[in-house]
Amino acid sequence: MNLGELAQRLGAELVAGEGESPETAAARVIDGVAGIEAAGPGSVTFVANPKYAALARTTRAAALIVEPGFPALKTATLRTPNPYLAWSKAIEVFHPAPRYEPGVHRTAVVADTARIGARAHLGAYVVVGERCVVGDDAVLLPHVVLYDGVTVGDRFLAHAHAVVREGCRLGDDVVLQNGAVIGADGFGFAKSAEGRWVKILQAGPAVLEDAVEVQANACVDRASIGETRIGAGTKIDNLVQVGHGSTVGENTLLCSQVGLAGSTTVGNNVILAGQVGAAGHLTIGDGAIATAQTGIPSDVAPGAVVSGYPAMENRSWLRTVAAVNRLPELMQRVKSMEAWMKGQMTDETK
Repeated sequence: MNLGELAQRLGAELVAGEGESPETAAARVIDGVAGIEAAGPGSVTFVANPKYAALARTTRAAALIVEPGFPALKTATLRTPNPYLAWSKAIEVFHPAPRYEPGVHRTAVVADTARIGARAHLGAYVVVGERCVVGDDAVLLPHVVLYDGVTVGDRFLAHAHAVVREGCRLGDDVVLQNGAVIGADGFGFAKSAEGRWVKILQAGPAVLEDAVEVQANACVDRASIGETRIGAGTKIDNLVQVGHGSTVGENTLLCSQVGLAGSTTVGNNVILAGQVGAAGHLTIGDGAIATAQTGIPSDVAPGAVVSGYPAMENRSWLRTVAAVNRLPELMQRVKSMEAWMKGQMTDETK
């Protein structure tokens, strides 16, 4: 593919490098994508983070994807308002996703009452339970299991060993990575008079709306009553735990090892960074951000940026951390002052 064709595919403006004509730049052959430091004469790379701007002047890449206002370079540029998004599309151009032929593998087990949509692919040892509904163009890779009564929409993609438990409902364009578990029992137990923990039936389903992705070994638990719901466009990273009865809004990011206790409500366009933990029965408002390892014991206001434990406003947390880092120095100064004062008192008693 030449650079002019790639620019059209990405919807980007091609700007020739220093000393070359637009025709020469457009005709340059591109054979792949690479990081800015590793890119060679046939590669396209990108700059979205300002800290890499200096590397743009020394890269060997054939072209860089940059913002429209990026300074002119000796290298050709593809200019677009969202370089990172264009970069992701460029990766897809040179590394298209695998395609799976329609059909049901001879080792798959599909209940007679299940309905399988047009052009679906069911791989080896897939199990589809009673009364399941599988949408058009769905792909279930080896060892995927749909319990009884599950509904999954069109273009559903489930990688090996993903599991969807009974009665759960998944919308169109949902992706489950390897080992994701949707609708496992919520962690609910009541203590008996004898001091034993008695399991509370988890009767409500988990519901994933359109374009949700749940990555490897993450769990979205079913509810004891009602439902657990994940809003459209939300992305859930590896090893995330969404507790029973929780609600997560649209286009939210739950990064690796986030844990939501039961009945947590998370709004739209929220970002919870790695290892954030939220106590149950609280609300995190639309657009809020919690930085890594934040512990959230109570409600978070819409648009707030919080850090630390207990969660506090990010700038306050940064000042607190700076003060804590100075404690050894401050303690030494206090000890010195105490020693000086003790000496003064001794002198006065002489």
